[in-house]
Amino acid sequence: MDIQAERQTVEEFLHSQGMSPAQIDFDSALDMFLEEMRRGLSGEKSSLQMIPTYLDVDGDIPADEPVLVLDAGGTNFRVATVTFDREKQARVENFQKFPMPGAGAKYPVDRNSFFDTIVDYMETNLSAWRVDRPLRLSFCFSYPTEITRQRDGRLLHFSKEINAPEVVGEMIGARLVEALERTGNRRPETLVLLNDTVATLLAGRSSTPSERFDGFVGFILGTGTNTAYVESNSTITKLYSSRDGSIDPAGQQVINMETGGMNRIPGGRVDDLFDSETKSPGHYRFEKMISGAYLGPLGARLLRVAAEEGLLSSAMVRGVGPETSFDTIALGRFLENPFEPDHLLNGSFRRETDRLRSYLLLQAVVERAAKLSAVNLSATVLQEGGGQNPTRPTAICADGTTLYKTKDLLFLTRSYLQEYLVRRRRRYIEILYRDRAPLIGTAVAGLLNCCLLYTSDAADEEDSVDLGGRRII
Repeated sequence: MDIQAERQTVEEFLHSQGMSPAQIDFDSALDMFLEEMRRGLSGEKSSLQMIPTYLDVDGDIPADEPVLVLDAGGTNFRVATVTFDREKQARVENFQKFPMPGAGAKYPVDRNSFFDTIVDYMETNLSAWRVDRPLRLSFCFSYPTEITRQRDGRLLHFSKEINAPEVVGEMIGARLVEALERTGNRRPETLVLLNDTVATLLAGRSSTPSERFDGFVGFILGTGTNTAYVESNSTITKLYSSRDGSIDPAGQQVINMETGGMNRIPGGRVDDLFDSETKSPGHYRFEKMISGAYLGPLGARLLRVAAEEGLLSSAMVRGVGPETSFDTIALGRFLENPFEPDHLLNGSFRRETDRLRSYLLLQAVVERAAKLSAVNLSATVLQEGGGQNPTRPTAICADGTTLYKTKDLLFLTRSYLQEYLVRRRRRYIEILYRDRAPLIGTAVAGLLNCCLLYTSDAADEEDSVDLGGRRII
């Protein structure tokens, strides 16, 4: 077998489909990202929502003060009580994991059932809470949500195939407090809402000395993908044309970019085919090109097209058909060991070139995801403005099983960052990992950025939102 000839054949096929990593022009894609970021910050039409969080990264974490943490992810819902000691080490108690309400549901979950289920999940931690301790509630809600100055948030839409349409448009914190009261549970004294990317940034920031890094970026590449960073208030010009115009321009806050929605990076023919077959065609195109919920199925679609066009044996059409469960884990397993006897692909190979060509095609899917991830991170670091001094790099606080467990994805992302960001742009970075980062960062947010829940009717209407009959300020 002529390996170089096989590589050339596969590369020509990828180019014909618009799916080659080489067809992503890094500098052009970077400029597109930066333009969408700036448009999103100014309130112009943009595929990047650039959502202000009103959360700062600075402050001392109080010791021995518990916070009840909720973490709503794409598949699982986690609950725990977190306390920090004087060395900022977290103690996690009563940790529990449940199915995310509405995940994969055949029938829609109504609003009350959605929030009542969350209250049920909280039962063990609520029962263990000391009556003489204020109940601080910090909610990591990892879906596109417009955050208010009061750190509550209105759900814009669900992603990751959650079937609970009545929750869209609702104030998440307000409805949760309403459900707590409706079910006879204790009302929290404080509440803050954020997402997992912001929480990952906060977890990295809280675990490092302030002088060690010049800036912080949060990055998630798991079931979905997203990015967050710290922005100067003076740059978030859309705040000055809204009721939030009183915000201090000299301050700063974390921006939730919602990078999965980026729609200006050109895809290929297979991207278009795959997108049309998802539950949300036309939405979150960038996420569908790189994240764990889609990377494996996208690779399977590419193999099926390759078989249909004669690059692979016709048996591959059946081996990776629409009814086949070929997910990102299966993709990673094949790249780790293309001779694994039990792998579903092995029963479809009719010639040895099938194995090699399948490997090269799936490897290209991963490499392109790495290149796009590096574009995303490079744009974020450049906009954030730090990392110009190699002794004080920008910290990229990264989390997600897809990033860390998919063969070569992290390695290739680092390689592209080194080439295009460090060598060419002279911006220095360090990728950090912290165990259970979303959980820990959510606890940090609940202690440093919480808002009091008031029952008094004297609360200022201009600085409050409805909270189940009361107001949060």
